[in-house]
Amino acid sequence: MSKRIGPKDSELIAQYRAGSEAAFEVLVEKYQSRVFTTIYLIVKDQGVAEDLLQDVFVKVVQTLNSDRYNEEGKFQPWLMRIAHNLAIDYFRKSKRYPTIVMEDGENVFNTLRFAENNVEDQKIQEDTIEMVRRLIDELPESQKQVLIMRHYMDLSFQEIAEQTGVSINTALGRMRYALINLRKKMKQVNIAYDKTIYPK
Repeated sequence: MSKRIGPKDSELIAQYRAGSEAAFEVLVEKYQSRVFTTIYLIVKDQGVAEDLLQDVFVKVVQTLNSDRYNEEGKFQPWLMRIAHNLAIDYFRKSKRYPTIVMEDGENVFNTLRFAENNVEDQKIQEDTIEMVRRLIDELPESQKQVLIMRHYMDLSFQEIAEQTGVSINTALGRMRYALINLRKKMKQVNIAYDKTIYPK
């Protein structure tokens, strides 16, 4: 006969929603190490990972308190999905600019070759980076995710495949379509990209 090791997640959630803060503390204790590791593997910064860990459980509390939680019996995958998404969002919102490389090995646009970085050049650079970030946001979720993980977070395709639960071929395919779609969007808005990449 197997021994039960503590209450089930669903029982703890029910207890928390009935007013037991202690039940939620048990959930945090049970999963915080796993959540932290998941986030840290993505952001590779302990301070950022600790902040995002807090954000994950704040989001969990908000969802449980607002009666929007309907992942009955699937708390752990739901929790890990929140952690993963917040880590991805951290990069999406950060001011870092990526080096997005197209299929031909060239950069999507020339972020680093502006003249002596006078005020006007810097403004053009910032505007262009922001525009690219917006265009990335418009990509289908799976394409946006792999592009951010590869070019903002410097993850290998092996790591991307493991983090997103798909094969390397699928991850590569999503990246290819992401770059194709991004190229089309950039042409549509006529971004100041490197004209040597897209000859007329």
